[in-house]
Amino acid sequence: MSKDVDLTAPKPGHHALRDWLLSLDSRLFEVAAERNWPGAEPVLPRLSRGANHGVLWFATAAAMAAVRTPRARRAAARGIASLSLASLTINSVGKRSVRRPRPVLDPVPAVRHLKRQPITTSFPSGHAASAAAFATGVALESPAWGAVVAPLAFSVAMSRVYTGVHFPSDVLAGAALGAGAAFAVRGLVPTRAQVTPPARPRAVAPALPDGEGLVFVTNRAAGTADRVRALHAALPGAEIVEAEPADIRAELDKAATRARVLGVCGGDGTVNAAAAAALRRGLPLAVLPGGTLNHFAYDLGVEDVRSLAGAVRRGEAVRVDVGRFACDGRDGIFLNTLSLGVYPELVRERDRWSRRIGGWPAEVRAAVRVLRRGEHPLELELGGQRHPLWLLFVGNCTYHRLGLASGRRLDLADGRLDVRVVHGGKGPALRLLAAAVAGPLTRSPAHAAVRVGRLRLAGVEPGTPLAYDGEVTEVSGEVTVEKLPEALTVYRPLPHG
Repeated sequence: MSKDVDLTAPKPGHHALRDWLLSLDSRLFEVAAERNWPGAEPVLPRLSRGANHGVLWFATAAAMAAVRTPRARRAAARGIASLSLASLTINSVGKRSVRRPRPVLDPVPAVRHLKRQPITTSFPSGHAASAAAFATGVALESPAWGAVVAPLAFSVAMSRVYTGVHFPSDVLAGAALGAGAAFAVRGLVPTRAQVTPPARPRAVAPALPDGEGLVFVTNRAAGTADRVRALHAALPGAEIVEAEPADIRAELDKAATRARVLGVCGGDGTVNAAAAAALRRGLPLAVLPGGTLNHFAYDLGVEDVRSLAGAVRRGEAVRVDVGRFACDGRDGIFLNTLSLGVYPELVRERDRWSRRIGGWPAEVRAAVRVLRRGEHPLELELGGQRHPLWLLFVGNCTYHRLGLASGRRLDLADGRLDVRVVHGGKGPALRLLAAAVAGPLTRSPAHAAVRVGRLRLAGVEPGTPLAYDGEVTEVSGEVTVEKLPEALTVYRPLPHG
C-alpha cells in the first residue's frame, strides 16, 4: 500500500546544505575577526561610519560634479539614482524578508567595534548595497570614474565584516543587490554610450594637429569662458572669436570666409546658424556644446573639449542629415526639430516674459496661458484635407524613446523626417499628455506618427509661428519640409580598433 508523499516538504539534503553554508559563513567571519588587517584600524571603521545614510556617497557625488565635465556629472547622478533604488529595495523588502541576527562581537577585537552598533537585522548589508550600487552606476556611465570609486566601495563593503556588524554572506548579497539596482536604473534611463549614434557615414575632413585653420566662434552670452580657455589649451593654433548674441550670424559668415574648418560653441540656435554658414561655404563643422540643452552635439556624441579636440586633431568626422523648410521664397534649416502649434506658442510667450520675470517663471506662465486657450492654435491642410492640430512636430531623423529617458536619435543620417501630430479638439493638456504616454510611434485618436522624406503643408494661416532649433519665425500659405541627406560634415570622435 503506497504512502502519501508531501512534495512541498524540503528534502533532508536541503537542510544539510543550508547548515553547511551557515557554518561556512560563521567560520569565515571568525577568520576575518582573528586576522590582522595591516593599516585597516584607522581607516575602515571611519569609512563604515562615514557611509551611514549614504553621506560618503553624496559627498563623493558632489566632488565629482564639481569637476564640471558632463560625463562626471552624469556619472554622479547615475550613482546617486542607483544608490537610492538599492536603499529603497533593501529597507522595504530585504531587511524584512530575512530576519537574521547580527554576528556575536566576541571574536572581534574591541578596537574595531563601532561606537554605535546597528539595530536592524543583518541580512543583507545595506552599506554594501549602497556602495556597490553607487560604484556600479558610476562605472556604467564612466568606466574611468568607476575605477576611481571602486576601491572606496570595496573598502566600505569590507569594513562591515571588519567591524563585526555583518557576516560575509550579508555583504555579498548586499553587493549583488546594489549592482542589480544600478543595472535596473540603466534599463530605465540608458547611459550616454547606449544612445550614441553609429559612426557612419564617415567623412573626409582635414586633420588639424594644433587647430591651425580652425576658426571657432563662441556665444559670449552662453557662459562659455571655461570652454574657451580649455579649447585654446587643447588647440593653440585655432582662432577663437567671442561674439555677442546679436553678432553671432555676422561673425560666423566672416569666419567661414577664412577658415578651413568652422567651429562653434553655443546652444542649438547658435549651432544652427553655424551649420547654415558651413553649408554655404562647403566647410566641415566642429561643434562644442555650450547652451542649455545641446541636443545636436549630444546626439552626435560630442560632449566636451577633449573629445572634440581629439577628433579635430585626427580628422575624424561623419556626414549628417540636415532638415530644410521653405515658405514664400524664404528657407531655413534645422538640425534637431521643427514644430508648429503649441510649442512655438510656448516659445514666443516664454521669450516675451523671460526678461521681466526670469526663465522658469516665464515658462510656467507661457504653459498656463497657452493650454488655457479653448481653441486649437493650428489648422492646416495635410494630404488634401484640412485638420485642426494642437501640435505638428518634425524631427531631423528618427527620435527613439529608451526607457524613461527623453527622445534621442540613434542615427543622424537615416534620410527620414520623424513627423508626429497631436490632433485638435478639447482638452489640450490631456491630449498632449496622452501623446507623450503613447510613445513615439503609437497611433491613437489623439496622436499619430509617420516617417517620410518630404512633407507639404498647405493653408497655413498668416502669422503662424514656426519653431526650429529653439528659434521662432512666422510662416503662411504653403510650407515644404524636406531632407538634405548627408549634407553636412561634422567632427566627432570615432571608435578605434
